[in-house]
Formats: sequence, C-alpha cells, structure tokens
Amino acid sequence: MNTSQSDLLRLDGVTKVFPGVKALDGVTFSVMAGEVHGLVGENGAGKSTLMGVASGALIAEEGSVVLCGAVVRGEPDQARELGLAIVRQEPALMPDLTVAENLYLGVPRSKRPSLSTVNAWAAELLKSWSDDARLDPADRVVSLNPEQRFIVEIVKALAAEPRVLVLDEPTEHLLAEDVDRLFKQIRKVTARGSSVVYISHRIREVQMIADRITVLRDGQGQGTHDAATLSEQQIVELIVGGELNREFPPKAADPARQAVVLQVDALNGPGFAKVSMLARKGEIVGLAGIDGNGQREFMRALAGIERPTGRVAVNERDVVLRHAGAAASAGIRLLPGDRHRDGIFADLSVRENFSLRSLVRDLTGGLLSGKSERTRAQAAVSRFAVKTPDIETPIRSLSGGNQQKLVLASVLASEPAVMLVDEPTQGVDIGARMDIYRTLRATADAGVAVIVVSSDAHEVAGLCDRVLIFSRGQIVKELQAEEVTEHNITTAVLTSTTVRERHGSRVGGFWKWASGDLAPILMLSVAVLLLGAFASYVNEFYLTARNWGGVLPLIATLALVAFGQQLLMLVGGIDLSVGPLMGFIVVVESFFLVGGAPLESQAMGWALVLVIAAGVGFVNWLLVDPVGLHPMVATLATYMALQALSLMLRPVPGGLIADGVMEGVGVSFGIVPLSILVVGVLAVLLEFGLFRRTWGLAFRGFGSRPEAARMAGVRPRLTLLAAYVGCSLLAGLAAILMLAQVGSGDATAGVNYTLASVAAVVIGGASLFGGRGSFIGALLGALLITQVNVVTTFLGLTDAWQSYLLGGMILASVAVYSKSRQMAVAV
Repeated sequence: MNTSQSDLLRLDGVTKVFPGVKALDGVTFSVMAGEVHGLVGENGAGKSTLMGVASGALIAEEGSVVLCGAVVRGEPDQARELGLAIVRQEPALMPDLTVAENLYLGVPRSKRPSLSTVNAWAAELLKSWSDDARLDPADRVVSLNPEQRFIVEIVKALAAEPRVLVLDEPTEHLLAEDVDRLFKQIRKVTARGSSVVYISHRIREVQMIADRITVLRDGQGQGTHDAATLSEQQIVELIVGGELNREFPPKAADPARQAVVLQVDALNGPGFAKVSMLARKGEIVGLAGIDGNGQREFMRALAGIERPTGRVAVNERDVVLRHAGAAASAGIRLLPGDRHRDGIFADLSVRENFSLRSLVRDLTGGLLSGKSERTRAQAAVSRFAVKTPDIETPIRSLSGGNQQKLVLASVLASEPAVMLVDEPTQGVDIGARMDIYRTLRATADAGVAVIVVSSDAHEVAGLCDRVLIFSRGQIVKELQAEEVTEHNITTAVLTSTTVRERHGSRVGGFWKWASGDLAPILMLSVAVLLLGAFASYVNEFYLTARNWGGVLPLIATLALVAFGQQLLMLVGGIDLSVGPLMGFIVVVESFFLVGGAPLESQAMGWALVLVIAAGVGFVNWLLVDPVGLHPMVATLATYMALQALSLMLRPVPGGLIADGVMEGVGVSFGIVPLSILVVGVLAVLLEFGLFRRTWGLAFRGFGSRPEAARMAGVRPRLTLLAAYVGCSLLAGLAAILMLAQVGSGDATAGVNYTLASVAAVVIGGASLFGGRGSFIGALLGALLITQVNVVTTFLGLTDAWQSYLLGGMILASVAVYSKSRQMAVAV
C-alpha cells in the first residue's frame, strides 16, 4: 500500500455493492494534510457512499481505508476517535434531543464536557460560529428550521477538532453570510494542518475553496486535478462525460395574453400580510427575497399547510385553504424544499413514493390496481432518469438528486393546475438541474401556473418570466420580461431591506411550555391533587390511613412495571408480556416461597425471579433485534407463551406464600410502605440518569433516530438488549411486590398490568415512537390510574367506568402531548 506520509485519509481500490447496483468500483482517493479536496460528480456517482465507507458507516466489499495511519472498517466510533468528522446531506441529528445533547453525543468521548455544564459548553460552540446564530442550546432539534439544523451539524463536526473534515453538500440550506462563515472555518481547519473533503454540486464554490478536485462518474474515479487548472466548463464535462447544454430553456413568448390560473387578493398569514398576485397559464413566477421575509410562508399558505385569510381563486373558482387536502383538491400542489422531512416517505419504496400523490389514477372500481401503479411508476423512473435498481427499492437508499427527481415526478403525476416549487434543484447535480429546468418549463407550457422560490438569484433569473420581490412579509417590487436579470433581482432584494427579518416563534406560550419535559409532570400533579380533593370531598374515608395503606403498595407495583415499560419505549419498543411475566413469576414462587419451605428452596426461588425476568427480556430482544420481528408481534408471542406456562403450572390458584415473605415484602413505616419509598427514590435516580448520564442520552437518542444515534457512537444492539432486559427485570421486581397482594400462585394475577403500565407511561408524557419520556411522569401516571380506580369505587360506579376513565385519560394525554409537540416543530 503506497500511503504517503502526508495523506491523512486514503482509500485504495474501494468497491461497494448495494442490491442491484455497484455504487463504487475500484475507487482510489487520497487527502493530504492541510488541503481542501473537492469531490464532485453527478447524483448517484458514489460521492456520499465513498465518504460513508471512509467514516466506517458502510463496509466495502473490496479495498482498504487508512485514516491517520490506522485501518478503518465498519466502525464509526473508531473513525471519530481517529479524527474524522462528517457533515452529511441530511444532518445526522436526533430530533427529540436538544441542540446541546446532539453536540455532546457528536464529539469524541475525550472532548465531551460534564453533562451538568453541557448547555454552557454548547453555547460557546455556537458562539464560535456566529454571535447572531439565534440558536438556544436547550431547544430541541425538531423545532429548528433546515438552515439551523445544518449549522448545528457543522458546529458539531467542528467541535470534534477533526484531522479530516468531510462536508457533503454543506451549503444547500445556508444563507450567503453562513456560507462565508463556513469558508472561514474551512480555512482555519486547513491552517492547523488538518484536511477537508468538500462535496458539492455547486461547481463555483468548489473552485473557490478546493486545492485539488477528484471526479466520480457512475461509481468510478475520473482522475484528480489541480483545481486551478480546470475551468468550470471542463469540470462539468468531466462530471457528465461530455459537453452539456447549460442554457436555460426559452421563456414564455407572451404570458400576459394567457388566462389567469391563480389569483390571490390580500392574503394574510403567519410571516406575511396583504399579499396580492396572479399567475397565468404558461408562465413561471419567481418569489425572491432574503430568507425569512415571507416568501416561503406565503407558499406554504397557498399549499394549505398554514391556514391564511384572504381570497384565493384557481381558474376563477374561490378556494378555502383550510388544509393541504383542500389545496390539493383545488389543483394546488407543492414540491417541498426539505424533501427529507416533507417530500419523501423514507421507508416506502420508489413505487409507493411516486404513486401516493396520485393514487386515484390507479383505482379501478374503487380498488387499487397494482399493475397500473407499477406501470406508471416505471414510466416515471424512465422519463425522469431516476437511478434506482428497481421501483421496489426503498427511496431512502437513493441519492438526494434522484429522490428530488422522483418527488418532482410524483407531484407532476397529480396533474396540478398550480405548481408550487420550493428550491427545485437543491442537492441536485448540474445535469439533473438542467433536466429539472426543462421539466418545469414544459409543465408551464402545458398550461400549469408554476411558482418558484429559490435562494439562487441566477436560477430565478434564468427560469422565471416574472419575479416578485418579498420584504418584511409583503411584495415590494415586480420584475418583468427584460427586467428579470440576476443583477436586478439581487439589487431589488438588497435595496428593499438591508436587515434580514427573522420571525420569532409563532408557537403560543402554552403550547411551547406543554412540549417540554416538565409539562407532563406538572399537569399530572395538578390532576392528582384535584382528583384527590374531589374524592375527599365526596367521601371522607378517602384520606384515611386505612385507605392509603392499601393504595400505596398498588401504586408502587404499577410504577415499577411502568418504569420498565418506559425504559423500552424510550428506544421505540413496547413489551406486551410484562403482565404475564409478573403472573408467571408469582406462580413459580408459589412452589418455592411457601410456608415450611427449606432455606435452600427459598434461595432458589429468589434467584429464579432474576433468572426468569432476565431470560424473558433476552428472548424478547432476540425476537426483535436479530430475528427482526416487530416489538408488538414478538412480545405478544411471549405474552401467550408465559400465560400458557402459568396455566399449566397452576390451572387454579394455589400455593400460599409464606407469611414471613408477605410481611417482609409489605413492611411499612406507619401507613407508608417501604416499597413506595424505594420506588420514589428509584424514579428520581432513573430521571437523573435519563437527562444527566450518557446512557440516558443514548436511550433517548436511539429512540429519536436510530441511524443518527449509531453514527454518534451509540451501539444499537447493546442499547436494545439493555432496554429489553431492563424492562423485564423491573417487571420481575414488580412481581415481588405483587406477591404480598395476591398471596398465592394465580396465573391471571398480572394480566391487567400490561395495559395499565402502557397507560401510565403514555399519561406520563412518553412518546410511543421513542425518544421522549419521564420516569417521574410514569410514577405520577401510575398514581393517577390507581387513584381513579379507587375514586370510582368510592363513588359507587361500576368497573366499566374505570375503563372509560382510563381510555379518556389516555386520549386526552396523547392529544395534548401530540398537539404541543406538533406545534413546536419548525416549519
């Protein structure tokens, strides 16, 4: 291996194969210390795949990777520790974690601060990017807009002080001032002897910043060149393998004579006001302005995402934009700018992503015709030259440009009357960009009114027939015909407002508070107090020592199993077997912990609690992770198996638990059982670990976005194993408390705890999708559920009311938490 001593990164003969496609074919690539090395090529050429191999995120079938003198193969954590940091096209951030927590997990362990000071540390890092970054370290990533997410991703990479920094399309979501800041940071990195790999479709940027340029085409290297020796046209020809017509398609001859398709009068909405405009058949209208001045908000309102006030008419028919469905029914369709969040369904196939916006065209007699869907999808893939092994390939495996082309094909398949296009060529190579321009012009020529928002003034000038300049939420200037030039657009934008207007959060104070971690705890506390006050008012026995002496052990039991359920829900799992597991342990103990049993038998019984619980947790993990079953399917199978075993051992209740065991488990101090004190302390310790220990961040990060967590060094298999075994162990501890309540081996004793534990966790603020939760919230949820059961008894209500109220509490909790978290998401 001929590795130069000055090479910080070298890949030799790398070949990477995905199902149906050879992404890399014997590629050799090296990066010298202190240089910026540009890596260019069309979408699907293999650029991101090559860097995925370099970072350890992907394992090559052939070839080698040497990073800072060490061989790397499939270990992202090793690559990070050796000094490689990568900024990906889609930021590898965990949305349910805060900015500070993402930065913490994103740097090598040796560079992490104490979690008690993580917010102050993160604030300093953000300040090193810009004093005006407007990023709060305590904000969740899900609440950030695309530009802010990219800034966090870049700052995370810089914070690692990398020897090799890989930037994959880093400027696609950045404003001009942030691009300048990025270039300054790049120069700082190379000045200290480190290297930068700069991947971009923006050829001019690559020429400005790169020392050398390597070209990839169809997974093969096309040579490495000194950047200064190549013109822009030469680079383009190396990328596409020949000459490329880079002229914009001809504009509409006389659009003013055409019929009006879209008319907007005095439209108002979040971020804009009193906007009036019209768009005719055959024309492309551009919306320009410094980002944050209302043009994107106006477009989202036209798409029905934000509900506006004012008049909108399509083909002379008034439209009420209550929601996106109403806009679509009127013929208004949006090509979103953030395709990863708004444009694609990552886990669905190319075929499904294409057809979802136009399924009505595949219906025959009310039924979906698979043949029609496949035919249309295959035709779209061919027409738009989407590079994919086949139409059943998950769209997440396609390159960004091919994803963009497929989303464009999907929107056009819905045959819109008005097409809204947000950043049409974001992340798209030069060849595909020209194809998209021609497609948009052909769409306009077919009679569709096209409205485009783009941060690229050159693109707006070359593509659009008219341009409307936005400033502070209003249209302040219109450019037509010969006036539509890059110079005039830039001048109009800059002279309309010299200060970028940034909108504050449009989320109401209550919803912002309700989306936080403390909200469920406080709301549950209020609910518990109000319900307790009502119960004590209608029945004075409610507050007696006798009542609470019986209620508190029930709360402790439910809380313990809820803690286990919460541990698993944090990583996106669920365990339906916890109730039967508790019952099975009680049944087993009814053979060992009986009166007169020898000490050896009792010791065996206590040991079996841990062995059985850990074993069931391991089996659940085995079915979910290595085998690949859905958690509900896997744990439902375990549920049925455990219940069957319990009934085999004890067809009817039997085997009285020894009095000494009952007294030991139920020991109390006055009316307060030891169990509730232990559970309370455990809740506090688990809550502290959840937010102030690395394992808590790992659990929440993995549940929020598993792949991003893996790239941050979280070990998926180990995390899932810990969650499943931990859940079963906590259920086993809850079974010990249940011993004192049941008193004998009853196979059905624990069944109700499955639903109750899930309910306690959901009411306590957990997300069923993972990443969010609270152990103190789960304890309060258990308290509220037990309290409701007791209160219904005091009120003389039937057992059915317990189910009604439990269902109502779950619905109310999910509604409030989901709404608040939805409101907190950045638009």
